[in-house]
Amino acid sequence: MDLTTLIPQFGGLLWTLLFFVVALSIIVAIHEYGHYIIGKKTGIYPEVFSLGFGPVLWSRYDDYGTKWQIAAIPFGGFVKFRGDANASGGIDGETLHGMDETAMRSTMHGAPLWARTATVAAGPIFNFILSIVLFTAVIMARGVVTEPLTVGELRVLPVEQELQIGDVILEIEGDAPPAFDDAASYEAFMKALPHKPMLDYTVLRDGFETVVSGPYVYPPIVTQVAPRSAAGDSGLRQGDVIVAIDGEPVFAFDQLKEKVEGSEGASLALTIWRDGEEVQTDLTPRRVDEPQADNTFKTFYRIGVIGGILFEPATTTPGFGESFMAGIDQVGRIISGSLSGMWHMITGAISTCNLSGPIGIAEASGDMASQGTSNFIWFVAVLSTAVGLINLFPIPVLDGGHLVFYAYEAVTGRQPSEKALDILMRVGLTVVLAVMILGVSSDLFC
Repeated sequence: MDLTTLIPQFGGLLWTLLFFVVALSIIVAIHEYGHYIIGKKTGIYPEVFSLGFGPVLWSRYDDYGTKWQIAAIPFGGFVKFRGDANASGGIDGETLHGMDETAMRSTMHGAPLWARTATVAAGPIFNFILSIVLFTAVIMARGVVTEPLTVGELRVLPVEQELQIGDVILEIEGDAPPAFDDAASYEAFMKALPHKPMLDYTVLRDGFETVVSGPYVYPPIVTQVAPRSAAGDSGLRQGDVIVAIDGEPVFAFDQLKEKVEGSEGASLALTIWRDGEEVQTDLTPRRVDEPQADNTFKTFYRIGVIGGILFEPATTTPGFGESFMAGIDQVGRIISGSLSGMWHMITGAISTCNLSGPIGIAEASGDMASQGTSNFIWFVAVLSTAVGLINLFPIPVLDGGHLVFYAYEAVTGRQPSEKALDILMRVGLTVVLAVMILGVSSDLFC
């Protein structure tokens, strides 16, 4: 079932929270399962596996003796190993006191360094694996564009066109289009096309070449609305066609882009064609810092819509290997872009408004769910990568902080003192809380 069929059954806030909890629960479950399974495999005994914090709503013990539970506060989870004082992994001196060597080996504090390191690192690694699996599945489901470019499904536009499903595009205005996946050549080809409302398309139809008339290749149609954007807040939907801006007719997406970028943040009056009727709406473009090819950022005004060509291209299902490598590449891109963005926020090159907190992430989960199941799955994959990356930051209380302690132990041959660990954990918790407050502030005031 497509998630969009579920949305009308819930109020806006309710289904936003529902999909946020679903997304977060999947990611947390995989993260904590990584800790659990690798800890178990390396001989460290997991006493509790919890989804959520606070009062326990449901629990049961498995044959291994581990308590599996669901708690009332669904925003997180933990695995408590033998010898841990609490969910954050403090030392339970009373439990450890008097343990023999065999029993100590089964605790997080008496296991060999390699076992502890593998157990802690497994959480973020499992997040990355989840992301790769989900990206691979979505890429295979969506397919790749067939070459040569072929009409798969016609978009509904307010102008007549002579293109038909199954038409193979041989030429546009007398020139053959390059391969669809050659982004640079394809962009250059599109920019060179005559800028007019109707174009001539040479197509192969039923084995014969024919020339038909059709709209501009990139009409001002909305194929996707970005989460938490001006367009989303103004009620724009997938399939909307913007036919006029401030009373001036437009027929190309780049005309819309030019108007938005040149607005300097001034309100725009849009005339939208939707289901055969024209709708009026006003929206104000927002400043957005976007990453560039050289890892810098540039500020633009955006309304938050993604366009597309005048038809849905026919697709073929890529092989698993190709999709899997594309999934890995996508995870790498997210990590690289996230680190670059954080560095630019720290140096003041871009605004901290680019940081999203729990409110923004919740809104984004609802927005992506409203745009279809594959978009929601893609969002879960992106969020899983982000969670894995954040947990690797060298901050005490996070997995990355524990790995730093283990690196110290590997170099010096001894663990940090309990007093030092206590101080560092307090500092780490303060840092995490400060970042959370900054994220919430960004959600509320940016």
